[in-house]
Amino acid sequence: MKPLIGLMLGDVTGIGPELVVKLLSTPEAREKANVVIIGDARVFELGMKDAGIRIDYRLVNDVSEGLEQTDAVPLLDLKNIDPALYERGKLDAESGRLTGETLKYMTDLALAGRLDGICFAPLNKAALHKGGWNYHDEHQMFAAWTDHSGYFGEVNIIPQFSTFRVTSHVALRQAMDMVKPDRIEGALTLAHDTMRAFGKTSPRIGVAALNPHGGENGLFGDEEITIIRPTLEALRAKGLSSEGPFPSDTVFIKARRGDFDAVVIMYHDQGQIATKLLGFSSGVTMTGGLKTVYATPAHGVAYDIVGQGTADVGAMAAAFRVATDNAVARMTKQPVLAH
Repeated sequence: MKPLIGLMLGDVTGIGPELVVKLLSTPEAREKANVVIIGDARVFELGMKDAGIRIDYRLVNDVSEGLEQTDAVPLLDLKNIDPALYERGKLDAESGRLTGETLKYMTDLALAGRLDGICFAPLNKAALHKGGWNYHDEHQMFAAWTDHSGYFGEVNIIPQFSTFRVTSHVALRQAMDMVKPDRIEGALTLAHDTMRAFGKTSPRIGVAALNPHGGENGLFGDEEITIIRPTLEALRAKGLSSEGPFPSDTVFIKARRGDFDAVVIMYHDQGQIATKLLGFSSGVTMTGGLKTVYATPAHGVAYDIVGQGTADVGAMAAAFRVATDNAVARMTKQPVLAH
């Protein structure tokens, strides 16, 4: 059973169009999924110019035409983004607005059952915000669009392990105040549910401490004593297993050597430094807990190399596999086999 995955070209000012072209140039891209590019044909042409690769494509009027088995890749041309109007390698609010519009269009298709998943090339969060999409990140935006209730969050996936966040795209000062029992429970529950969907029947979840050295018994902060450890103990008593809290400088060493399938982190950079150091060219960001599958490379728009043809497709290819595998799992109600 092959799902229909919508491919979004990312922000035109970045490396997204090049990455999509490089992804589609590999035969593996269409082996496990039907794909349809949704965006502007001129942006796709720009991606081919950047990549130095020609892809045979055909314009379609409806995403259902993506199910037809032809060599040419189907492209639904929204005719909404003229690359000539936007300077490459620089943040642009209008480009951010249109990036959001394209993703909203794709989300509506997914909610209507016409796409099985969405894989999007890198976007610029600041451009989205300046363009009128008033959310801290795309995950909050997706949750609003899908009328989600309950906990959701960014999931970062690298070959060694995945991370789940108690807090995410907020100022560090604010994050400290948000480390509360309900958010810890939400992140840990999401970690268990997601890892079981990945085929881990008994997920091994490590939890990071908040303070240096885990607080050193209260010397460097007492959140481990007053909030994190009591919450984890209460959740274990309810059957939600975990280990920790462990100091940040040891928990990822344990995860890298295979002790944990996932790590619940307390704030954004605590996990991002580890996952990008270990898997920058293979890391994937997925929005966990929503009814729609969203996956994207964990890296950004890479303004410093735009138009040079040197963008590494590894993370884009990994994101496509995650989107495809999760879409298949939802269609068949079977666990994701591997990434």
